[in-house]
Amino acid sequence: MTAPDAAALAGVHARAFTLPAPWSDSQFRTYLTDPACFVECHHAPDGTLAGFALFRVIADEAELLTLAVAPAQRRKGVAQMILRNGLNRLRGRAQWCFLEVASTNIAARALYERAGFLQVGLRKGYYRAAHLQDAVDALVLRLDLNTSDDA
Repeated sequence: MTAPDAAALAGVHARAFTLPAPWSDSQFRTYLTDPACFVECHHAPDGTLAGFALFRVIADEAELLTLAVAPAQRRKGVAQMILRNGLNRLRGRAQWCFLEVASTNIAARALYERAGFLQVGLRKGYYRAAHLQDAVDALVLRLDLNTSDDA
């Protein structure tokens, strides 16, 4: 995936997220030009971007920076497939994969739990949005890439 694809990523991200706030084209361009990052994508049968995950690897640690699925593509196994493929690409490159997820995002939490991620931390009030009265906690999750099965 190259920098011109940043607009497609930002478009899916904007449709998928309100919390945390969606990322801009510019933010995606920055990650896409970072050699430590890679994107795992899935396209719908019509060729449109159905979803993606953005990972970063530094030393023996990886981070799932974001995973987004277009609303029309949800409940079709897209997120699970993207996550599985991305984690498989990480194996042999990193020992651990970390991520943060909003404590209120029940669907994402279930996805990550099925993949073998375990909670290793809590960031109180991490996510803030104008439409929310209270900030939302972030759960810090970790997966051991050397001992886990496929997602």
